[in-house]
Amino acid sequence: MTQCKSPVSNALSLVGGKWKIAIIYNLRNEPIRFGQLKRILTPITQQMLTKQLREMERDQLIVRTVFEVIPPKVEYSLTEFGQSFMPVLNSLCRWSTEHKDLMQTISDNRLSSEVP
Repeated sequence: MTQCKSPVSNALSLVGGKWKIAIIYNLRNEPIRFGQLKRILTPITQQMLTKQLREMERDQLIVRTVFEVIPPKVEYSLTEFGQSFMPVLNSLCRWSTEHKDLMQTISDNRLSSEVP
């Protein structure tokens, strides 16, 4: 018997991980070229960014547009499906802003507990 995934699991399978939400956030207003995304998302590697973008394109969150010019130009933008995630992302941003001080304290405590 196959178990159904929860709605949260389904969503996280598409946008989970270290970089995908950051990619969506940066594509929220306009298309962005690969190199620009790489600079914005430093320290992401070229290999990881390529992998994440391919997965997101496969999952219909973003669209890759190739312009037939020299040198080649490629832009990434959110699909309608990707744009539909914006209310969730906006809520996450609001929540993060409202709890910024507590989150900083938690982060500081994590770092201090990792030091030998």
